[in-house]
Amino acid sequence: MSDVAVINEPPRGHARIVYLGPVSPHWEVYSDYGDANLLEEFRARVLARLVLLPRNDPQFRRNQERVNRDAERERISVEWEIGWADESA
Repeated sequence: MSDVAVINEPPRGHARIVYLGPVSPHWEVYSDYGDANLLEEFRARVLARLVLLPRNDPQFRRNQERVNRDAERERISVEWEIGWADESA
């Protein structure tokens, strides 16, 4: 087991990442609440990872996990709207 203490602090913001379709740009990030500067920087990092990747690209899953880890570090809650009925992310 790890000795790292888990801190349950409230999120500093919320972002919704939406799949726009098969034509680039494929993604958009909408912020619902939180510090505007924090969320704008997060949005820029997300789009740098995803903007040219369709959801069925093998690189998408790897980058989705990177985005989730980034959001966890920044304490931003993330909601993915991928367009699949069985969204597991």
